[in-house]
Amino acid sequence: MNGSTLEWGDVRIFLAIARGGTLGAAARLTGQTQPTMGRRLRALEAAVGHTLFQRTRDGFVLTDEGSAVMVFAERMEEEALTFSRALSGNEQQLTGLLRVSSSDWFGIHVLTPVFARFLDKHREVSIELVTDSRRYSLARREADLVFRITPFDEADIIQRKLMHIDYALYGRADLAAAYTDDGGGAGQTLISMDSAFGTLPDVAWIKRLLPKARIAFGSNNRGAQARMCAEGVGLAVLPCPLGDNTPGLARVELSEAPPGRAVWLGYHRDLRRLARLRALLDMTIEAIGNV
Repeated sequence: MNGSTLEWGDVRIFLAIARGGTLGAAARLTGQTQPTMGRRLRALEAAVGHTLFQRTRDGFVLTDEGSAVMVFAERMEEEALTFSRALSGNEQQLTGLLRVSSSDWFGIHVLTPVFARFLDKHREVSIELVTDSRRYSLARREADLVFRITPFDEADIIQRKLMHIDYALYGRADLAAAYTDDGGGAGQTLISMDSAFGTLPDVAWIKRLLPKARIAFGSNNRGAQARMCAEGVGLAVLPCPLGDNTPGLARVELSEAPPGRAVWLGYHRDLRRLARLRALLDMTIEAIGNV
């Protein structure tokens, strides 16, 4: 700490800048002026002896040191809020931001209904849901909570198997009854993952059952696959929560069902006492966890 005293007020400034992304946005969040925000940030960086933000044209981005400080700053914030709630008698109120990462279809069809109920109950909490194929780092605080189909092998991650998801083969509803695996799929077209994901279990399954079928469309976006399937482009293996909720699709029964997948959730052990994360975990596990 370079012999300096860390002030809680400066930690609050740090959190506001991290969440707002700019000094102007942080100033609006705290009700202070932009020059004051800059001065207080410099004081905090001098106190800890590290640059906490990278200054870019688009705003302030946490450095690795800033991401490490973020964990402890939010812990300090949580304790301060708990102290305040204890004095006011409002111990159930939670506040702050949670950043969640998942696949696109899982975020839309599984998580958002749960998150809507959570936000209705906890009006001072904000959730940021990021859906893409990139794996976000929990250690670098790129996300607070991650849902994915493979277990976590990173250090210091608390994880659990949340649920099992069934998959099924789908076709356009008015054509589904005519599909068959007779002839190994000769003359049929498929919708599948793009080549980068060609080793997934459902991709291997459809190639084995319908080896003569032609892949007409490939995408790493399951929602795009479902849409193309509904347009009648071909058959698609989809997660059932997506396929069953896509208008115009019907299940196609072949000689065996495609393999399902497990969904895992993970968060960094440093966040295990973050009250708003614990509350979101409790509601999510209660609502959709079945293992």
